[in-house]
Amino acid sequence: MKIFYSAACLGYSQPGHPESPERVMYTHEYLGEKGFGFSEPGACTDDDILRAHSPELLESVKHGNFYDADTPALPGIYDIARLSAGGAVDAAMHCLDKGEKAFSLMRPPGHHAGRNALGGFCYFNSIAIASLKAGGKAGKVAIVDFDCHHGNGTEDIIRGKKDFLYLSLHESPLYPGTGLRSSGNCINYPLPAGTGHDRYLAVLSEGLRKVESFDPGLIAVSAGFDAYRGDPLTNLSLEPATYLEIGRRLAALNKPAFAVLEGGYSRDLPECVYQFLSGFGEQP
Repeated sequence: MKIFYSAACLGYSQPGHPESPERVMYTHEYLGEKGFGFSEPGACTDDDILRAHSPELLESVKHGNFYDADTPALPGIYDIARLSAGGAVDAAMHCLDKGEKAFSLMRPPGHHAGRNALGGFCYFNSIAIASLKAGGKAGKVAIVDFDCHHGNGTEDIIRGKKDFLYLSLHESPLYPGTGLRSSGNCINYPLPAGTGHDRYLAVLSEGLRKVESFDPGLIAVSAGFDAYRGDPLTNLSLEPATYLEIGRRLAALNKPAFAVLEGGYSRDLPECVYQFLSGFGEQP
């Protein structure tokens, strides 16, 4: 499996902010100890960003002309967010060109960034940018989002696009308060606090049957690990073994697939990511 990672993504932080450089730094170290190799991603272009976002959002991030307490206008954030989105694009293209699974281990995350709005630690929507760029080559694209928070930004960008499907499993009620029902090409499964391994996987299987019926040429995965039982920001109860099984069930679809890191803020994030990649990389 190809993993795209750059230490440049560690180059911003805010004291006390849960989306810290350490979460990715420790995951990179752990995966390296487990024998994974890494490739340096390239930054995506402004044209890539404009596939998913408005010119107004692009310019506001580029020049730091915005205010969001959770998503601050930190020095250099435009270049780092562009590099994070580039990791997703590189993962998608590697997957399509080489027929090999790929994962982007980069920050900031992206799935809360909508067409004309940032927020929730997200500046540019990496999974949407990569999926829209890859769609010309893959045909239909299904985005599967297992972050504990609903990917309101991804749904905003993908809604109504006939060659795209969005599937999300997320805790509700929880930030951002969206994803309460399914509509058109956006399939949502809001889950109550305390949902654990067995119930979660049963719901995932139901959703993946809809992905199979859609018959995509590419599966894009928003891989968030904050539904883990030890995450400080959420209230679901998944185990590391749940992530192994999520990876296996995605691999069993036997489609070209890549994944992008979203959330996950516990000290066990490296192990959860490792379990997911172990299942995701299995041959069906």
